[in-house]
Amino acid sequence: MQDLQENIKLDAPVKLTDGAVKQLNKIMESEKLSGEHGLRVGVKGGGCAGFSYILGFDSFQEGDELYIINGLNVYMNRAHAIYLIGMEIDFQDGLNNRGFTFNNPNAESTCGCGTSFSA
Repeated sequence: MQDLQENIKLDAPVKLTDGAVKQLNKIMESEKLSGEHGLRVGVKGGGCAGFSYILGFDSFQEGDELYIINGLNVYMNRAHAIYLIGMEIDFQDGLNNRGFTFNNPNAESTCGCGTSFSA
């Protein structure tokens, strides 16, 4: 874990709301994830609008930067930051919507599903 400490960056490009952190901590507990796992936030090509969000637990990979956001280790590939700077991740638990939402100021347009965007 010492090597990870050398990779910590101070200014996280994304924000996690309290609701998102609460739900992520529940998932980590229920999946019994080890301390080596962190939240991976990123993008990949595809989806109805061009890009899809990556959100899941993973281990630290080469090319990643480590941010500590609200006590969670967050891993992000350096190349993805340009698409994610300023994004807020929230968790909705209402009658009409349940799940993680992405408020991305870099998205030129988004898909109705809320997990795909164009930049």
